[in-house]
Amino acid sequence: MTTTITKASLTKNHIIFIVLGVLCLSPIISSPIALVLGFTIATLGLVPAEINTGKLTKKLLALSIVGLGFGINVDQAVQASSGNLGLIVGSIFMTLFMGTVLTRLFKIDCKMGHLIASGTAICGGSAIAAVAPAIQANNEQTSHALATVFILNSIALFVFPLIGHALGMSQYNFGLWSAIAIHDTSSVVGAASAYGDEALQIATTVKLARALWIIPVAFISALVFKGDSKKVTIPMFIIYYCVAIAIAHFLPQFHALYTGLFFISKRLLVLCLFLIGCGITIQAIKSAGYKPMLLGVLLWITVASVVLAYIELF
Repeated sequence: MTTTITKASLTKNHIIFIVLGVLCLSPIISSPIALVLGFTIATLGLVPAEINTGKLTKKLLALSIVGLGFGINVDQAVQASSGNLGLIVGSIFMTLFMGTVLTRLFKIDCKMGHLIASGTAICGGSAIAAVAPAIQANNEQTSHALATVFILNSIALFVFPLIGHALGMSQYNFGLWSAIAIHDTSSVVGAASAYGDEALQIATTVKLARALWIIPVAFISALVFKGDSKKVTIPMFIIYYCVAIAIAHFLPQFHALYTGLFFISKRLLVLCLFLIGCGITIQAIKSAGYKPMLLGVLLWITVASVVLAYIELF
């Protein structure tokens, strides 16, 4: 009897998971709603245990970002990246410096504090995943840093578009702000997508230009913490993203196809946010603790406020 119930329960979980996943591919589900749906079924224990949502998210996110490359205008991409290089570099090193100071002030584990600062400075979970092996961080240090960043990412997905509309920000300015001030690429693209297509193009381009700094920061981190610089890896999806942009630029006769790929990639991104929500639970929130979370919040608010003031004033 018990075995029958267990099998029925697993079947029900699979059906719920698949149905919601398919719905997220349709236009009726927005990015924030997808995240909430994922978090809800994770909290209720309805995510099938044998499905590795983290691994699936990583693959689908890379695929969706490459697809978004087909909708990027080269001239606009170059202008957005080169014109804001100072802002990108300045925000990265300001965040890392502030993270080091606050980590010592709050007496937080130095490797955990550095991972949170790196995730805030560059691109959230991807940066943490790249820096962690370089500084030989353990699972606990890495998981706390990831939990902190993922929670703040979830909040950003809702809060940033609201602030942008309240301030009457232009598509360009909002895309730039979200690219610098939101951690993970998924949440950056999700928030920008909710704001508009121009914001999405700017945010994606600037965010991935910022993500390239994973490599030098990971190398520097390995030297500072006397870790293993050989474990630093290059995110290949960034290279494929650039290839997609080049294809769309040099073969403009397939514009209709690129438009379709761009649309599909945006919907695939919503599915990714659903999967990310499936990995966020109450337990994960509690495990982060208040000191790492306090560090993450202070870094995030400072970066977001300073960058917003710079963009709006200058």
